[in-house]
Amino acid sequence: MRIIIAIDIIGGKCVRLTRGDFNTTKVYSEDPLETAKQIEDSGLKYLHLVDLDGAKNKRMENLNVLEKIAGSTKLTIDYGGGLRTADDMKRVFNAGARQVTAGSIAVKDPGLFLKWLNEFGGDKLILGADFKERKVSASGWLENSGMEITEFISGYVVKGVKYVICTDIGRDGMLRGPAVDIYREILAGVNVNLIASGGISSVQDIIEMRDIGCEGTIVGKAFYEGKVKLKELAELC
Repeated sequence: MRIIIAIDIIGGKCVRLTRGDFNTTKVYSEDPLETAKQIEDSGLKYLHLVDLDGAKNKRMENLNVLEKIAGSTKLTIDYGGGLRTADDMKRVFNAGARQVTAGSIAVKDPGLFLKWLNEFGGDKLILGADFKERKVSASGWLENSGMEITEFISGYVVKGVKYVICTDIGRDGMLRGPAVDIYREILAGVNVNLIASGGISSVQDIIEMRDIGCEGTIVGKAFYEGKVKLKELAELC
């Protein structure tokens, strides 16, 4: 299983939110590149880089952070937040991302998402499936789509999606454990590489995600708050 560390960006700084609420923004580092180098030095290989400004404002605003990290580390990076066109996708790949995560577009413009999927392929385009109380959210978690999470994912998997980052917004940043039952339910009904996100609070949580069959687990606040150590995570890989 891949262990993926999250770096969320607002104003060029490394931050975390609680339950997707921008009013809870807490800055953990003024220099995301320094944090990325710590991740790489620990032996971990994967980074989930999110432009929260871009997600909120519907345009990419922190592409320079991706360029710096990709140019100075060998981390395998997936990037999301604010992408709206195929040109945006190309810019992100040219800046050094290995994969792109698209959530809001998949919710609000399925035709465009499927066009990207056809052009760039399922190995490069990750479906971002963020949910609260089983309903999919979009636009930096500010909009409830009303779509049920499992149906949303399965509908795209039959059209070629291979990877899904599935985030329980209600658990994100709460350090109270992941949505095990929902992830187990998704994996029982959908053949997809599921990357769990939201609520991870301990190494044991990560082991549980591995044991139920998740392809990856994203770790954010638990690392920044010292609940898990990078070296501990590297030993699980």
